Amino acid sequence: MIQLKAAGEKKITPEMEIVADHESLSPEFIRKGVQEGKIVILQNKLRKTSLLKLGKNKNRKFKPVGIGKGLRTKVNANIGTSFDYGSLIEEKKKLGAAVRVGADVLMDLSTGKNLKEIRRMILKESPLPLGTVPIYQVARKTMEKGKDIKNMTAGDMFNVIEAQAKEGVDFMTLHCGVTRNVLDVLKKNKRIMGIVSRGGAFLANWILFNKRENPLYEKFDKILEIAQTYDVTLSLGDGLRPGCLADSLDFAQLEELSILGELAKRARRKNVQVIIEGPGHVPLNQIETSIMLEKSLCQETPFYVLGPLVTDIAPGYDHITSAIGGAMAASYGADFLCYVTPAEHLSLPSVKDVEEGVIASRIAAHAADIVKGVKNSLEWDIKMAKARRALDWDAQKKLCINPKRFKKKVRVENSLLKTRNKKEKPCTMCGEFCVLKLQ
Repeated sequence: MIQLKAAGEKKITPEMEIVADHESLSPEFIRKGVQEGKIVILQNKLRKTSLLKLGKNKNRKFKPVGIGKGLRTKVNANIGTSFDYGSLIEEKKKLGAAVRVGADVLMDLSTGKNLKEIRRMILKESPLPLGTVPIYQVARKTMEKGKDIKNMTAGDMFNVIEAQAKEGVDFMTLHCGVTRNVLDVLKKNKRIMGIVSRGGAFLANWILFNKRENPLYEKFDKILEIAQTYDVTLSLGDGLRPGCLADSLDFAQLEELSILGELAKRARRKNVQVIIEGPGHVPLNQIETSIMLEKSLCQETPFYVLGPLVTDIAPGYDHITSAIGGAMAASYGADFLCYVTPAEHLSLPSVKDVEEGVIASRIAAHAADIVKGVKNSLEWDIKMAKARRALDWDAQKKLCINPKRFKKKVRVENSLLKTRNKKEKPCTMCGEFCVLKLQ
């Protein structure tokens, strides 16, 4: 059953029920949100909620994920090979790490060899919805034939989109808003960083070289036909997202966002679910405006933001700069955070980078959910506060966002602390002067 079509017919699907249960909301709330385009459910119709094997004695079912207004802010983890480096084994480890520390969704951004093999491994073993950027595979295939990326064909683009949909990919980033007109606007309004989106740059080069319109924009109805057939959610990519603070909210970015809003309307009329991708690098004082513009121009379509990063000077710490921006963006209404790892701007992320990136984004998402009044968000913090008041370390471990870090970095290091009462193990900061023991 196509989710948007079912919602319009007042039907509640099994996927809506699963999402409602996960969010502790009514199925009717989910159905109405889907109908209005304010909620999407990520699940290709070919995907089943089957049991997946995840290492020794660990099993988990694939479950659809809901994203949008009134739901918990979701976190995406990017994994995938680069043109210069890639290992199926390494990507499998990253997949396991992302799942283990609580990512809601995965994206495979592979540009290296064996793209199909890596994608199919993820689809087989991941309990999380999977997103891709099909233009990456098109570019890779073109170069493997000894041709320049500018020689990609429209047929190549649509063939890859359909092939990935048939494999079971749940959502796709498509840079349909990078048009000839948008590039003219960009040319007239110079940026420091230019185009920092890979997909956006591929298409911009193709458009300028071939002196033709973007096929993904020109033949958008063909994309909608494929997406509706498999119930693939379209993630309309921000090919003109700012790559530094100085480029934020310029004319080119806003022109593209306006186009994406119109395409979102067309998608919903064809019963295709859609989300909008957003920035990028944004100063703190522009985050609220960025969110409000998307919600206005795109009819409250779920908003998916990369960070945003709030300063350009912290390479190696951009999981922190993005968590600051992500918390603000989500509190103002962003629905979906793409994690940023400590490796951003520097290298391909490691397994450890994936873990750090997911946790940082999850903290940002949860902080925002408290502000938005998302159901059960504040209750989690209240439970932790009560566990701390009772010096209940076991309860704190269970409630904290990363129990592994809690055990390794805190309780193990404090275990040698000598106390008069062997049952109590206060932290090494206060010891016997613990304020909670003095009350």
